Amino acid sequence: MKRLFCGGTVVSAAEVKKKDVLTEDGVIVEIGENIEAADAEIVDVTGKYLFPGFIDGHTHMDLEVSGTVTADGFETGTKAELAGGTTCIVDFATQNKGESLAFALEHWHKKADGRASCDYAFHLALSDWNEAVKKELETVVASGIRSFKLYTIYDAMVVDDKAIYEILSCLKKLGGIAGIHCENRGMIDARLDEVLEEKGSRRNVADYPGTRPALAEAEAISRILKIAKCVDTPVIIVHLSSKEGYEEICRAREKGQTVYVETCPQYLLMDEQRYMGGDNAENRKYMIAPPLRTKKDNEVLWQALSENQIYTVATDHCSFTMAQKNMGADDFSKTPCGMPGAEERPALIYHFGVGQGRITLEQMCALLSEHPARLYGLYPKKGVIAEGNDADIVVWNPKTEWTLRAKMQQSACDYSPMEGTALTGRAEQVYLRGTLAAENGRILAAGLGRYMTALKS
Repeated sequence: MKRLFCGGTVVSAAEVKKKDVLTEDGVIVEIGENIEAADAEIVDVTGKYLFPGFIDGHTHMDLEVSGTVTADGFETGTKAELAGGTTCIVDFATQNKGESLAFALEHWHKKADGRASCDYAFHLALSDWNEAVKKELETVVASGIRSFKLYTIYDAMVVDDKAIYEILSCLKKLGGIAGIHCENRGMIDARLDEVLEEKGSRRNVADYPGTRPALAEAEAISRILKIAKCVDTPVIIVHLSSKEGYEEICRAREKGQTVYVETCPQYLLMDEQRYMGGDNAENRKYMIAPPLRTKKDNEVLWQALSENQIYTVATDHCSFTMAQKNMGADDFSKTPCGMPGAEERPALIYHFGVGQGRITLEQMCALLSEHPARLYGLYPKKGVIAEGNDADIVVWNPKTEWTLRAKMQQSACDYSPMEGTALTGRAEQVYLRGTLAAENGRILAAGLGRYMTALKS
């Protein structure tokens, strides 16, 4: 069917301009002024913005971790994404030690296929590096997996510097890229031991941020960037949280190095005071890795966004219920780290970013749509409203006033980290490949998600 969006303002990374948009059979077929299409359904979007469907490049759906499984699988997690205006995610298919890459991908397809309500692609998280895995890489990249994940921490996931060097070298040859979780494992383990020795227990969540200091992130970023420099290949620093980490990135860039940076709304809008106070159960909600930092770190990251020094804003959506968080009641180090964020990301960035003059509409579009599409091989099919592309369109009402409430969210998580936050601006309608799939947070068409592979550059 044909659908004509009339009177709206189309937002791209380059410009904001009033245009009509005509779609047919899930594809954008015409963009211009005063389009006439007598046989089309008319959608009056006067006073609204038309964004390309948002892309979340960092999610953890149905992830087995810390002795449990995330509250959101692909069914509920992608509904949450869609409700907020996200029409495509890139989730981490995770290779456990001893597994082949083919097995890991097959395993994640079983989790996602037929359950997703928005489109989805995969990164591949590498935890085991050997000759067999090395030989698989070429096949995996040829199949449409362009991006990979490496960890410098977690016993189940960490790979050493030699492996990181070899993996980056292989990806350079194959046209792939790695995103890296940067924290110094040894520093963190030592700090955890110190808390136990000094306090006699690790019950008090107020001690948590001190066990994962900003310097632990900065050291790992510095080390990773030096390895990448030696290989002469770009890398992605995921969920950047700190001023110290950002300074290491700036130093590398000053020497001519290409570094892509991702941050998340939680590192822009919340700070370590969430860990303080007497209610450990409440404080555990905010235990994420890296942890929330200071208000100064928040402002440094906002400034980096305004100066186009951060490439994407993702969620790191990794949700756990309060019961799951309480696994760490006697020892905060046993708390599964992660929080929900799929549904609220676009609204938070619009309200606190565009609405408060920190970033422009064009920058928001770049951070949430075009840049992740480019970085993960989905552009131009995704990430921009243009003729021939998927009709993933978010009708954004800049005047809608609403309040974040856990009871209204699509996520299976039983809390919202920013419960009660009043916001202005919302995804009024969300079209996935031309189908009206969500409206004002309600899902109208579930299960329409398709698997996406990286396009050949």
